[in-house]
Amino acid sequence: MSWGTELWDQFDNLEKHTQWGIEVLEKYIKFVKERAEIEINYAKQLRNLSKKYQTKKNSKEEEESKYTSCKAFQTTLNETNDYAGQHEVISENMTSMIMAELTRVVQELKQERKAHFHEGRKAQQHIETCWKQLESSKRRFERDCKEADRAQQYFERMDADINVTKADVEKARQQAQIRHQMADDSKGDYSSVLQKFNHEQQEHYHTHIPAIFQKLQDMEERRISRLGESLKTYAEIDRQVIPIIGKCLDGITKSAESINGKQDSQTVVDSFKSGFEPPGDVDFEDFTQSMKRTVSDTSLTAPRGDIGKSEAKTPGKSRGKLWPFIKKNKCFGFHQGATPEDFSNLPPEQRRKKLQQKVDELNKDIQKEIDQRDALTKMKDVYMKNPQMGDPSSVAQKLIEIGNNIEKLRVEVQKFEGWLAEVEGRLPSRDNSRRQSALYETQTTAPVNNCVQDRESSPDGSYTEDQSQETEVKVTPTEFDDDFDDEEPLATIGTCKALYPFDGENEGTISIAEGEILSVIEEDKGDGWTRIRRNEEEEGYVPTSYIEVYLDKNAKGAKTYI
Repeated sequence: MSWGTELWDQFDNLEKHTQWGIEVLEKYIKFVKERAEIEINYAKQLRNLSKKYQTKKNSKEEEESKYTSCKAFQTTLNETNDYAGQHEVISENMTSMIMAELTRVVQELKQERKAHFHEGRKAQQHIETCWKQLESSKRRFERDCKEADRAQQYFERMDADINVTKADVEKARQQAQIRHQMADDSKGDYSSVLQKFNHEQQEHYHTHIPAIFQKLQDMEERRISRLGESLKTYAEIDRQVIPIIGKCLDGITKSAESINGKQDSQTVVDSFKSGFEPPGDVDFEDFTQSMKRTVSDTSLTAPRGDIGKSEAKTPGKSRGKLWPFIKKNKCFGFHQGATPEDFSNLPPEQRRKKLQQKVDELNKDIQKEIDQRDALTKMKDVYMKNPQMGDPSSVAQKLIEIGNNIEKLRVEVQKFEGWLAEVEGRLPSRDNSRRQSALYETQTTAPVNNCVQDRESSPDGSYTEDQSQETEVKVTPTEFDDDFDDEEPLATIGTCKALYPFDGENEGTISIAEGEILSVIEEDKGDGWTRIRRNEEEEGYVPTSYIEVYLDKNAKGAKTYI
């Protein structure tokens, strides 16, 4: 089956068909280009999505990443990012392996097709020229034959007419002979041109055109084969990334199977366990004793010091055992300035973990310094044995610095181990005099220690695991005890207007609405929180930056601004 023999007369249709074939190839190239753009855009969107939900450093999410469910989600984000990378590979391979290759093929096919059809048109023009020559020779031969026939008829008429002179007859005879000779010459020329045309036509339809059409057929079949190969490549590009995509999906499945609810529950315990014992029963406070003392005859003569002593022994003086739930507590996880070095602002269990973590970090730093020191020592020994390799004194100063660093780190480790031993109960309790001194310090220094006092911590600014130690601090009661122990409501020292709404979700805070007017009962002490009251019933802390404060200069405790 050959185009040259089967389609010898379909030059124009073949020209249209081959042009259509190239357009099909160009359409496929355009399809692959758009598919590659879709893949790269999809990969970009996947990467942006994965980046959007990645855990941010120095944020609460980083702390939450210790849970197995959060780790699984993080793994899913990482696998999604890798999954996006495979779509980028698909786009790159389609661009380089299909688009670039087929674009080059299309250019070659266009040039080859143009050359073949140029050759075909040239052959057609040649055969048409030969045909025109044949037609011209044929018409000339036909004309000469007619002219010779008319000349012969004229001669015969002249010869039969008795009235015509002999000279006229001879002239007619000669003219007839000339016309017959011209007809014979035209016949020979026509025969020669016809023979030549038949030969050219034979060559045209059996040699030249079949050869040209065969080249076009080969070109078209090559185009079709190249399109088929590209379709296979198109599928293979996808198939190559399927194993990697499968691994990404397997990683997501494996991370999902690694989620452990029990382990996460234990992590919650480890993260928030305070180490305190639950509060005991609340003692009954007998307020009838003050009534009996009033109606007693001896109460009028009893010294005020005795009254103060008796009141100091009443059960009502042992308050504060429910410290996690008291509204006066203003810590509740708020950031109250810088964290103490010994983590004394944390509950015992959390403090122990932080101290243990710090000890481990310091030990790792020490090990790094020791490894570096050992390496430099070996280098120094090599330099001493082989002076040409280096100067031993060049590492001596560095060894001294490393030694000093190791000593400093060891001192730090001992300090933190001491605090850790204190929390774990391995060191003896401190004496009362030191406790009273620490109590005075915590009442007059940093806001963090005040926060710890509100939480019923030990007077030295750190939590204690034995709550019985709280009773070791004994202050001699005075006649002013009633002013502090009766928990009288704090006086209003001014008003404030809420600039922004605040939810007040944490315990110890109070929610406010924008534009709301409230009473100020305690100023910001530098920790960023102001204590306010609403309707003489609700009170709590709000961020100072959320309100505009109007203090009463005459109120007790209000600052005087100059």
